[in-house]
Amino acid sequence: MAFSFSTLIRIITFTVITAIVSVQPSTADDLSAPQQWPRTPLSRVEALAVLQTLNANLLSNASATLTLDRWCAAHKLAPPGSKIVAKRVQGHDKPANVHIRELLHVGPNEPIVYRHVRLACGDRILSEAENWYVPARLTAEMNEALNTTDISFGRAVRSLNFTRTNLTAKLLWSPLPEGWDMSAELPLPSLGSLTPPPFLLEHHAVLKLQDGTPFAALVESYRKDVLEFPAPQLLPQ
Repeated sequence: MAFSFSTLIRIITFTVITAIVSVQPSTADDLSAPQQWPRTPLSRVEALAVLQTLNANLLSNASATLTLDRWCAAHKLAPPGSKIVAKRVQGHDKPANVHIRELLHVGPNEPIVYRHVRLACGDRILSEAENWYVPARLTAEMNEALNTTDISFGRAVRSLNFTRTNLTAKLLWSPLPEGWDMSAELPLPSLGSLTPPPFLLEHHAVLKLQDGTPFAALVESYRKDVLEFPAPQLLPQ
């Protein structure tokens, strides 16, 4: 979703007006139970901006694992020092289809391994990743780690200095209605918090060796836990 200059001006103007209207004296209840993402126009704009920031970070880096490491630390989603670990999802094997084999430039008989994991930082599941990779293009140590440990794929193959070709990036949820930037009709404030669906972003990508040889095809689905931190607060001047 691209923002034009006129859209940016509209966001800034609307944000300032909403902030002036919404600033209220804090009560004891406000301080003890702050809302994560209130159902206000300002909070909706903030949530969309945060999602687009995460989307841009993921698309501009080869390793989703390292991007999520930084996201988790910056937004305090887990205890300090926490790193992304891969929780294996068993019993849902998906053999590589013709499309996957074409993406990986392999014939019908070359082995391809399927790995389905949930990437967690502390107690929060930030994404689910389906990965089809060519074991013959990895080292024996990498294959062993992927088969026997909870290491994430990106961390296991980091020494390859791989590149990433993004195929698609889809926003699965928007806190603002379609066409909001061209319409005066924005959602009115209401009680409660925003309730995003389980998955917010979906990326399809291919990882490649330095010589351009593809070795892994990915489908990454980013969960609502990436927003599990308090919405930004504007302080009265």
